[in-house]
Amino acid sequence: MAVEGGMKCVKFLLFFFNFIFWLCGLALIVLGVWVQVSLHKTPVIQGASGSAAPLVLIIVGVVIFFIAFFGCCGAWKENYCMVTMFAILLSLIIIVEIGTAIAAYVFRDKLTGLVDDGLRDMIKQYNNGSKEYQEGLDRIQKDLKCCGAANSSDWVNFKPDHTSVPDSCCKNVTADCGKGAMNDDKKIYVTGCQPALEKLLKENVQWVAVAAIVIAFIEILGLVFACSLMRGIRSGYEVM
Repeated sequence: MAVEGGMKCVKFLLFFFNFIFWLCGLALIVLGVWVQVSLHKTPVIQGASGSAAPLVLIIVGVVIFFIAFFGCCGAWKENYCMVTMFAILLSLIIIVEIGTAIAAYVFRDKLTGLVDDGLRDMIKQYNNGSKEYQEGLDRIQKDLKCCGAANSSDWVNFKPDHTSVPDSCCKNVTADCGKGAMNDDKKIYVTGCQPALEKLLKENVQWVAVAAIVIAFIEILGLVFACSLMRGIRSGYEVM
């Protein structure tokens, strides 16, 4: 009876943790979409391989979402094969999540060079870029209240006079407000966008890493309960 009661408790816990997994899967999908949208609002980061981290989280979230249902059925029906498959798939998911967390952390350390190079490239191509391309950089400068990569002098080749900046650098944006205002800190923001943009992206990537680690820890607990139930079923104990 004690063994029976113990297995019943394990079954309940596994069922409960599968519900938690379902919520974790949903959370990963939401977090992945949020970070992906945040990263891709900025053309600077669109070509970065590291921005694949949120995409991985979205995919993993969808997989967990369905695996949780699979695990619930296995626990409820006390089916050894289903519970075993659930444990194997969950192990793979944990490995992928840990890898994603590591990739996000490594990518975080590469942001300085990536953001600086990306901003300078955008500035160089600004005049020849599409309207959408220009609006992307304008949005960065307006939202972050900055101008250029390191400072406003990065726009030295923006106009033939070498003293003008885009209107998006202005503190009060009006038509031609950036004309001849490169060094006028009363009219424009002279601080570069690289520090502010790097900080914003690091915060996003950090949330991805933290979420992956926390959810992986919860899943490891579920894996322990799944293995316990597998052992009980294989031993021939009846789970009520």
